[in-house]
Amino acid sequence: MADKAAAGSGHAAWVRVTHWIITLAVLTLVFSGFEILMVHPRLYWGKAGNDLTPALLELPISRNYKHRGYDRPVALTANESGPVSANRTYDIFNQNGWGRSLHFLAAWFLVLPGLVYLLFGLLRGHFRRHIWPRRTASPGGAAEPRPPSGTPGPAYYGALQKVAYSFVIFVAAPLMVATGLTMSPAVTTAWPFLLDLFGGYQSARTIHFFASAVLVLFVLVHVVMVVRSGFQRHMRAMTLGR
Repeated sequence: MADKAAAGSGHAAWVRVTHWIITLAVLTLVFSGFEILMVHPRLYWGKAGNDLTPALLELPISRNYKHRGYDRPVALTANESGPVSANRTYDIFNQNGWGRSLHFLAAWFLVLPGLVYLLFGLLRGHFRRHIWPRRTASPGGAAEPRPPSGTPGPAYYGALQKVAYSFVIFVAAPLMVATGLTMSPAVTTAWPFLLDLFGGYQSARTIHFFASAVLVLFVLVHVVMVVRSGFQRHMRAMTLGR
């Protein structure tokens, strides 16, 4: 009887509140993060990187992509391998100021509710009961049996769903937050070990990009699964708790 009640009770209030705050934060972060990336659609590895240094990856997402809009580089020293300088030959897309401010502000609406979700999830056993994959007595020992289609309640996530949720909650999201903090000079002034941990600002930026891409992919798949498996039922569970 208790299991039946738990299965039909939907999501707890703290899960619903943190879920929607994090949802709005993620949408804002995706918008502002894409705008920041449009300003400089190049990713590097190491401590420094700019338009005059080789890129690890260059993304074709704005007119700044491979614009080559520079005069001939001029060496600043007699050393050929030393720093160079060049002037732009035309204006580029640059809306970096408000984008960075909005991105940094929205990040706190992801971090703080995320910490609440993590704390409550650990203390109340939410992760242990509903999220963390468990080995079963099945022949393979790694797959959990899938409940019948339409079964309500958060306790009935399938094995692949649990793996995906666990990876995002405990790996991708913390990595995205940590690398985001590493890109802030104010933060690394107080905690310089972050630069050593991730190999510099540019390495942190590249890791941040790929962790964010994983999160966006997860959100897209999550939405598709919600729609395909009963949109109204899931929305009632995540809004009204029924």
